[in-house]
Amino acid sequence: MNVKNATAKEVMLKRIRQALLQKNDNPHPNFKETPLYKQEDELVDLVFVREFTAAGGKFLYCDGEIGLIENLITLTEVNNIKNIYAWEQGIQNLLSPYGFPFFKTEKDFESANASITSCEALIARNGSIMVSNANASGRRLSIYPPIHIVIAKASQLVWDLKDSLAYMQKRYGQEIPTMISTITGPSRTADIEKRLVLGAHGPKELYVLLLEDRF
Repeated sequence: MNVKNATAKEVMLKRIRQALLQKNDNPHPNFKETPLYKQEDELVDLVFVREFTAAGGKFLYCDGEIGLIENLITLTEVNNIKNIYAWEQGIQNLLSPYGFPFFKTEKDFESANASITSCEALIARNGSIMVSNANASGRRLSIYPPIHIVIAKASQLVWDLKDSLAYMQKRYGQEIPTMISTITGPSRTADIEKRLVLGAHGPKELYVLLLEDRF
């Protein structure tokens, strides 16, 4: 049996070598390369909002820090949120001067109603949020609480995934985070009796609060 397997392997490798050595004409001479995405007529922020909300996300625009706090207060009142967790120093520095309540530590984390995190970039073409393990929020804060609130800046908007990776390279240089992923809308699955269920593997609601910083 071993001999037969070895012979079959040799035959296969020989065919591969022959195929690599042969120069074949292009089987599709009339094929023309086309862009992966259609040309957008709208601005990058409008495209992100369109795609993000189409995926089930909820978007709030903030023209400054006070507008951000006002939106957060309204959001917590509407959703009856009591326990909000924010572990990143930058987020804490943003919220603390206005007296907005949040938990800085992991105390009673199992009772978390919502989390507030930053992100790496907002990808307009597919309405996704790029996150990494480079900040104190890690992975748990964006997955465990039923409501995930992302505070992002307008300057973090990019068109495509390749642009977001270039943005990461420019920001971190040789110290690229070991975990990079994208979030597209709230957690969902149709594995349960083929019915769409939200929040099965992560947050049931996903918000992006976009803070304008391009003035």
